[in-house]
Amino acid sequence: GAASIQDRRRQHFHTIKAAPVIEPVRVVVTVECAPEHAFRLWTERMEVWWPRSHTMLRDPEAAIVVEPRVHGRIFERARDGREVDWGSILAWDPPQSIRYRWFIGGTAAMATDVSVTFTALAENSTRVDLEQSGWERLGDIAQERRDRNESGWASVLPAYVKACGR
Repeated sequence: GAASIQDRRRQHFHTIKAAPVIEPVRVVVTVECAPEHAFRLWTERMEVWWPRSHTMLRDPEAAIVVEPRVHGRIFERARDGREVDWGSILAWDPPQSIRYRWFIGGTAAMATDVSVTFTALAENSTRVDLEQSGWERLGDIAQERRDRNESGWASVLPAYVKACGR
């Protein structure tokens, strides 16, 4: 009767396993420029600092475009007009922050979330906080992909820091 249905439900709910929570990638850098410049460099001039080895189209003159609005695209455009999407904007709040779905080298179904905030420290100094989360969406490859992205940001961000100081 009713008791056996409740017992089966209890057993069922006890066998469901929650997906493991995977720690976000968090990186903090300090750049020698105002937040407005740091934000513009991140969103309007990414090709100045983003390494060509980390692009999809392998065109040394490709543009990296960040459409400046919620639901805007982040994409790479080659000289011949080919485009490949890297992500889409979730929140746009210049010059304080940007948040986007990020799937460079993958599909939108395999996207993680990147949040970047720009905080003034002094007249020409800005703290840039990057957090990449949502790894659980990637299933079995989540931890490996997280670790690879953590080292990827560590190799990419020094060029951004240098470009901010120019």
